[in-house]
Amino acid sequence: MKLDVINLDGGSAGEVELDEALFGLEPRADILHRVVRWQRNNAQQGTHKVKTRSEVSYSKKKIYRQKGTGGARHGSRNAPIFRKGGIYKGPTPRSHGHDLPKKVRALGLKMALSDKLKNGSLVVIENIDGADKTKALAAQVSKLGWKRALIIDGAEVNAGFAKAARNIEGLDILPTIGANVYDILKRDTLVITKAGVEALEARLK
Repeated sequence: MKLDVINLDGGSAGEVELDEALFGLEPRADILHRVVRWQRNNAQQGTHKVKTRSEVSYSKKKIYRQKGTGGARHGSRNAPIFRKGGIYKGPTPRSHGHDLPKKVRALGLKMALSDKLKNGSLVVIENIDGADKTKALAAQVSKLGWKRALIIDGAEVNAGFAKAARNIEGLDILPTIGANVYDILKRDTLVITKAGVEALEARLK
């Protein structure tokens, strides 16, 4: 399939041939959900922690005598039954990540790309060279109507463009290797350079 290519100033720059195997799939919500869940779970820190009865700070002395009080027998105020005592079976640091087959991950990325094309939210741009001033780039982005956009460049992100774009709200840029389902889906517009298209096709073949 063919898609029009534009310049950063909005002018036409010809056409590009897109691979049907990457951009022509029918998106499936279940696959996209699995991949996004895998991404978010792997990103979760899992550093939640509470103190057990061996970690809370309190005297180790027996709180009162064993017999004759008329109450239950207790040996330590650190026991979970007491206020400010240790927590029984509370959360401890752990990984929330889980495995997902590489084929499913790759399929999810293809479906995310296909979804953007199907919804008319995919833009292919000739290149992002020469845009190294934030003010000028912000004006171009506003003119193009990109409010929440993700730009995917080739193997390496253009350093001047990245520096100019880092202070523009709603504009993010990634190299091809960093392209992922979560970042693609949460933006309204996906912008890919011609070099990015070639690199994505090479990565997902």
